[in-house]
Amino acid sequence: MKKIIALLMVFCMLFAFAGCGSRETSDLEYVKERGKLVVGITVFEPMDFQDKDGNWVGFDAELAKAFADEIGVDAEFQIIEWNNKAMELNGKSIDVVWNGMTLNDEVKAAMDCSNAYFNNAQVVIVKADNADKYSTVESVKGLQFAVEEGSAGAEQVKALGAKYTLVADQATALTEVMSGTADAAVIDFLMAVSMVGEGTDFEKLAYTVSLNEEKYGVGFRKGSDLVEELNKFFKKAYDDGSMKKIADNYKIADYLIEQK
Repeated sequence: MKKIIALLMVFCMLFAFAGCGSRETSDLEYVKERGKLVVGITVFEPMDFQDKDGNWVGFDAELAKAFADEIGVDAEFQIIEWNNKAMELNGKSIDVVWNGMTLNDEVKAAMDCSNAYFNNAQVVIVKADNADKYSTVESVKGLQFAVEEGSAGAEQVKALGAKYTLVADQATALTEVMSGTADAAVIDFLMAVSMVGEGTDFEKLAYTVSLNEEKYGVGFRKGSDLVEELNKFFKKAYDDGSMKKIADNYKIADYLIEQK
């Protein structure tokens, strides 16, 4: 028995010494070692969407590629369920949540976030021929909504006390309104600018009431040193005009936030 105890003590000491010599890899080192930054997204025009060749484009997609290039890696885009974004991040199936993400208390509690870089709002979407009837917050409370699960839009609909159905993403919410299975949707204003109205795939829809004001940020794992790297990159890209140039391509430069 004494010999067994002595052997166990030796093993414990060996493991202790091994632990003293180990060093936890930082997020920046982890990403560089793998040679890629895995970006968690949903289909969200004009921030992240695919062109006719299947390439990911959009303001966030292009900026993510530029940031990945800045730190010497490739950007890889992975569609996630928005409601599971923090779990995906902590499980390391993605390295960053970069998809027009609203900086609210829940997000800030679950992840470390970049400086805000875009102004946004949650807006009500209805069929264009009904737009005049639903021009106030009070007028939309009785509507049946479709909203993306886990989104800022879902939170606003809950606050209204309105009835709603949860769907996979904001584009699906628009489809529900188009088909008549929902009276209205709540989506990001920047998405509405690109996807709703004349000349778009949803030209028979219109946005009416703004329910709030908010800002976008990018999310990383708690304690991640990538946050500081991204904030430095944001400042550089804002100052040299490359951030505005990308935003101009998607006609959303007016909503950029100055990086200081």
